[in-house]
Amino acid sequence: MSKSYDLEDRTFQFAKNCRALIKSLKSTLSNIEDVKQLIRSSGSVGPNYIEANEKLGQKDLIFRLKIARKEAKESLFWLKLLKEFNQEFAEIDELIKESVELRKILSSIINKVQA
Repeated sequence: MSKSYDLEDRTFQFAKNCRALIKSLKSTLSNIEDVKQLIRSSGSVGPNYIEANEKLGQKDLIFRLKIARKEAKESLFWLKLLKEFNQEFAEIDELIKESVELRKILSSIINKVQA
């Protein structure tokens, strides 16, 4: 998986890759419930980042960036939980790494904007 440095594209790819993983998971009750949460959180990182770029003011920018970061953190939680019960899917590890990287990138942007 090559890394994109356009954050809009990268967050889109993250949501897309989460959905690709989901297609291959077994339909157990816990997977179904955890996957619903992962779909929401992974799909929310990008739109909130895009909204932040509309810059309706500094407060709105920071607020939207923090929401995007929160959704990346939430995605990490659901991915870790799915990993616990789906050890055979190595791609979960890549998605975990990407959610951590997205959170760090968003934190860095927030810190720069607030400085």
